[in-house]
Amino acid sequence: MTADLGSINAGGGRLLVRVRRAIRVRHYSRRTERVYVRWIRRYVRFCGLRHPLELGEADLARFLSSLAVEQGVSASTQNQALAALLFLYREVLGVRVGWLVNLVRAKRPERLPVVLTRAEAHAVLARLRGPVRLVAALLYGAGLRLFEALQLRVKDLDFGAAEILVRGGKGDRDRLTLLPVAVRAPLGRQLALVRALHERDVAAGAGSVELPDAVARKYPAAGREWRWQWVFPAGRMYRDPRSGERRRHHLHETVVQRAFRLAVQACGIAKPATCHSLRHSFATHLLAAGHDIRTVQELLGHRDVRTTMIYTHVLKRGPFAVRSPLDAPPAGVSA
Repeated sequence: MTADLGSINAGGGRLLVRVRRAIRVRHYSRRTERVYVRWIRRYVRFCGLRHPLELGEADLARFLSSLAVEQGVSASTQNQALAALLFLYREVLGVRVGWLVNLVRAKRPERLPVVLTRAEAHAVLARLRGPVRLVAALLYGAGLRLFEALQLRVKDLDFGAAEILVRGGKGDRDRLTLLPVAVRAPLGRQLALVRALHERDVAAGAGSVELPDAVARKYPAAGREWRWQWVFPAGRMYRDPRSGERRRHHLHETVVQRAFRLAVQACGIAKPATCHSLRHSFATHLLAAGHDIRTVQELLGHRDVRTTMIYTHVLKRGPFAVRSPLDAPPAGVSA
């Protein structure tokens, strides 16, 4: 069966339409939907637009090998592609995939996270401006992931309790983390600007934001309520293709990533730091200050404390542990 990808049918429906429906029924994130659809599309095209039911273990192994050998993707990217195809066969096509499960996942190399010193983190933050600086401050000051910060809604901030409620974080888990004192005043000013923008949007017949599916079904008008608005809205509105409403999305991640990269360069920092390095720095600096690893685990939202323990390996470098013999004076010589 060879056809255009859009016309491939699976069980009476177009393949990618069925994939999207299966993902939304399971309440996976929009980002997961985009990633899975992209990998499934690449797989089908790689195999000459043949139907996935006609393909087997050899075809999938050839596709995954091509990713690693010819395109040089990382082990995590290769495993992401495998996860998407497992979903296709198991959940969409309803195929028993014992052969798929037996495929060996690429082993991810163990890497220590890139961590900024306190001075470096503050220097980078000082180079940033506006909402981007606030987002970065939350990554370093509260240990948020970039998307967790960008997807914050007004109702997730509790100034009285000095807490941030992270909803639907990695693994679709909620957690509480701290709201740093240093960002409370700037966040208050940011919310005042957002509220004025929201009121203008509402007056113009817009002012709605995307809602979780369950909330949208039960409270269809909630998208215009103040408490559901993004803390960091985008500068432009878009028209939702399904509802036809004019909405604002949250600030795009590339805006923050680009500004952060330029700030790191301007500070003369040679480390390959990314926005996620601020979260790594948050954890490392808390542990260096003597905070309990279980507390840090909860603030980060790690399911397993072993994930948090990577930061203890970082602490074993430099001044936190072994003294170099070069720095120790010879016997009989005072320091």
